[in-house]
Amino acid sequence: MAAYDIFNGDADGICALLQLRLAEPRQANLITGVKRDIDLLNHIKPKKDDQLTVLDVSMRVNQKGLQRALITGAHVFYVDHHNAGDIPSHENLFAVIDTRPTICTSLLVNKCLDGEYSDWAIVGAYGDNMIKSAAALADKINLNPQDRQNLKTFGELLNYNGYGSHISDLHFPPATLFEYLLPFQTPQDCLQARPDIFATLQNGFADDMRKAKSAKAIAPHVILLDDAPWARRISGSFGNAIANQDQGHAHAVLTHNRKGGFTVSVRAKLTAPQHADTLCIQFPSGGGRTGAAGINHLPKDKLDMFLAAFRNTL
Repeated sequence: MAAYDIFNGDADGICALLQLRLAEPRQANLITGVKRDIDLLNHIKPKKDDQLTVLDVSMRVNQKGLQRALITGAHVFYVDHHNAGDIPSHENLFAVIDTRPTICTSLLVNKCLDGEYSDWAIVGAYGDNMIKSAAALADKINLNPQDRQNLKTFGELLNYNGYGSHISDLHFPPATLFEYLLPFQTPQDCLQARPDIFATLQNGFADDMRKAKSAKAIAPHVILLDDAPWARRISGSFGNAIANQDQGHAHAVLTHNRKGGFTVSVRAKLTAPQHADTLCIQFPSGGGRTGAAGINHLPKDKLDMFLAAFRNTL
């Protein structure tokens, strides 16, 4: 019998798994990648009685892999907040799916564990730009202002690390980053013991964000970044930043990808966080959640179609 921990390589996916493995230590094969690598169940060939934990990747995208795992007799624990499509009814599947725009996978795991590792959940929620939800949990556990700011920044940096077309674009491979963080019961302990992780991400983030701020819009609230690793790294964080600055409008950030098209990050307006997933699933590689979604590959000849759909949907 084998165990697999299958998780998104962003802050939410990493912090969701951290909580689970701190509560229930397990030797498992780590299956992850850059944030956009979400069809992760196709990376494995599970067997009968294998244990699969799947976190923060769309069930809709992973339907084939999930069905294959269940047919073979594997047991699947699935927690997510993205558009799920049809959720199979199967005795070997335990699914915790909540697509409300105020929830993320780290917060769902936090509920499953009765708040045992809430500080890590707060990091994940801040990283996923769930600022109000993260602040509400911080209020609930009486987190002091300095810790609150530190966890917010840490979450944003962990999320920033997940973006790129390939692992080589990232400062840390997500599986390696998870293993660096796992020894620490709290993010505060990690920040004290491993300041090098924070410093590496903070310095990279500042340099990449400085470059992104000089980018020009190609349409109202739509920005195309340069064809460079820094642009792919900062795309999600930059999308969050401009969404937080201008909460009454939706925003899209496009980067060049290795297929000769664009990777798209969409943020719905924060005053009405909805329909981002509706927009993106109109395109073959699109998906996400109501408040934030994306398209893995938008061919260049579909750019005008996307811009029109963006205007009409959001």
